[in-house]
Amino acid sequence: PRFEDGRPKAPDELIQALKDASSEMMWGPLRRAGYADQWVGNWQIVHPEQKLLGRAFTAQFMPVRTEVNEVIEADAQAKGLGRNNNQRVIDQLQPGDVLVVDLFGKIENGTFAGDNLATAIVYATGNGFIVDGAVRDLDGIFPLGKPIYVRGFHVSAIGDVMLTGINVPIRIGTATVMPGDIVVGDREGLTFIPPHMLEEVVTGVKITELHDIWTKEKFATGKYKASDLYPSPKDPALKKQYDEWLATKKKELGLK
Repeated sequence: PRFEDGRPKAPDELIQALKDASSEMMWGPLRRAGYADQWVGNWQIVHPEQKLLGRAFTAQFMPVRTEVNEVIEADAQAKGLGRNNNQRVIDQLQPGDVLVVDLFGKIENGTFAGDNLATAIVYATGNGFIVDGAVRDLDGIFPLGKPIYVRGFHVSAIGDVMLTGINVPIRIGTATVMPGDIVVGDREGLTFIPPHMLEEVVTGVKITELHDIWTKEKFATGKYKASDLYPSPKDPALKKQYDEWLATKKKELGLK
């Protein structure tokens, strides 16, 4: 299934299954499937204690080139779209979206939103958002209580950029982000999951969660050294115990 804007519509229940997933848990199954560049770090994060989770709504900006921007602006005016390029993006958001903005790392005059437009984004989507660029009015944004990932902050307004695409493939750091990708943000960074990989990633995450629960419980007894248990139990009897426990838990969760 797809949204009216063409983005793939991944199942809500699978998306929500990642609400406790860490970057590492998702990176493993993605890397094994050949998606080694879907994680991006080195962000400044507003409310890193909150998890960011939803479907990517992408926007691409480039430095202004006059004759190109004239065509873009004329087309927007003819269609009756918002007079400001960042507002044209925000006006199209819907619940569950995670806005992902490629502002090519621009900080000064790369401020996609201040506190007013950040409020509009949050209440349109129910989510925080991502800007490979900057925001302004941090004191007004912070009380929104949502995770927001940016490269920096600046007092200037957005300027000298043109909107070259909405819901198109974009580059965020080393990752290629497609409209409809599943976005998961934690304290370390952002993971962008291709929708067709979602079920496989969820399964990998759940198995890793089970492994970590068993391993940490054993360490907490104080009876084992690090090398006894990690990454896998060294003693054959203990390994058998783990395998049987894991099989039971996987069956309870309906995992293959």
